[in-house]
Amino acid sequence: MKKWIIGGLLVLAGVAISFPLFSMSYYTMVRTSTPEFCASCHEIKPAVRAWRSSTHANNSAGIVVDCMDCHLPAPQDTYDFFFAKTYHGVKDVAIHFIKGEYDREKAQNSAYASFDNDQCQKCHRNLLHMPDKRGAMLAHRSVLHARPGYEKKCIDCHYDLVHNDKQQVMFRQYRRLPYQAKGLRTIGPDI
Repeated sequence: MKKWIIGGLLVLAGVAISFPLFSMSYYTMVRTSTPEFCASCHEIKPAVRAWRSSTHANNSAGIVVDCMDCHLPAPQDTYDFFFAKTYHGVKDVAIHFIKGEYDREKAQNSAYASFDNDQCQKCHRNLLHMPDKRGAMLAHRSVLHARPGYEKKCIDCHYDLVHNDKQQVMFRQYRRLPYQAKGLRTIGPDI
């Protein structure tokens, strides 16, 4: 009987310790996974501003793709997701405090070099069904079913799709129907 009591107390102690740790980790992960948090670093503000002007944040379907959707593995790959998020966070903080001057072009090229087509295909799955865009369908087929030695990355063609330096951001306020006027408003370069 004494073994059961000790075992039960150990289980309760484990739950009492692990639940707050898990809750704090989850809360921290959620709070640090937003574009607003990314934009809290002045080095990243131009990237967030460019993202806001792109079709990944501003499109007629209303779908918003956040920073972590492209720059981190899928959250269901829990270990890879937490490792990548922790690694990038520590790396960015270390560069900010140790290196001094931030080289935005070098950071962007490094991020693009690390991209795999899987990052894009998390959302863009049906790339071969474009009945009205035969050229795009054939181009995507050459990427998805590349011959050995002719492999390409999505980023090779779509390099400035999200992070380009526009001075104005056009926000689509609603889905436009054929008989409606364009519902656009602009804001300046500040976030």
